[in-house]
Amino acid sequence: MTPCPSRPARVLAAAVAAGTLVATAACSSDGDGGDADTGSGVAASLVARHTVTASAAAPLTEAGARAALITEGDLEDDWTPVRDAADWRDSLLVGKVDVAGFLTAEADAAADCQRLLDSLYDDGLLGKPFGASALTGFREGDARLLHQVAEYRRADLDKAMAWLASLPQKCDRFTATGAGGERTVQVVEASLPEEGDARQGLTVTVKGTADGSPVTLTLDVAAVRVGADAITVTDGGLDGADHDSTEQAVTEGAQRLKDVQAGHTPADEPSVE
Repeated sequence: MTPCPSRPARVLAAAVAAGTLVATAACSSDGDGGDADTGSGVAASLVARHTVTASAAAPLTEAGARAALITEGDLEDDWTPVRDAADWRDSLLVGKVDVAGFLTAEADAAADCQRLLDSLYDDGLLGKPFGASALTGFREGDARLLHQVAEYRRADLDKAMAWLASLPQKCDRFTATGAGGERTVQVVEASLPEEGDARQGLTVTVKGTADGSPVTLTLDVAAVRVGADAITVTDGGLDGADHDSTEQAVTEGAQRLKDVQAGHTPADEPSVE
């Protein structure tokens, strides 16, 4: 039998790349000293990392996206699931941004603000998903909470997250005109739980009129990237936004997506009484 040579860690790493880890690991058990245990431990670590990487690269399936959606039991208070979440549309978000309100050098900012309004209306905050996607919604009084899970192209997702991060400065305050008159829109940054690989939170306030009376729509907006997948949460209504519910949806939603990516079925929490 051919004796096994001495193996520093870099040789084991090369063996993984060449697909010969099994043969190298077998040699590690033939020696009779501490070095054999060390080599075996390094090999096991490399296998584990290789397995995790391969698992994380698996694309999100439609079933996985649905399993990653939060449930009624993930939320406190009196949120009730609804069936028509995909059809929710708030007319206060429909309007044409007043470009004249921006300086000539801020023309791109006006386009970004228009994109924000449009994406909040049609649930396309991070752009068109590349792969699987799923959406669910909940209602509590006049407030509505929408949660979406989707797979994106990583480069497109990074650009979308960077775009969201730029909005509190570009679109801190602007006007838009739609049916019912002029609306004043304000965008400020909002904190989110430290979930996922990247995250961005906003609070968007739209002041206008409905049925001849002044109204204010307040929305919490959250996006969290987990690998090449992401969750988005919008929460609020004419009575304001419940920041605690937004944070809870982000925390539970990010964990459920991680579970799905790891090949596990997320556990459904019992409904909070």
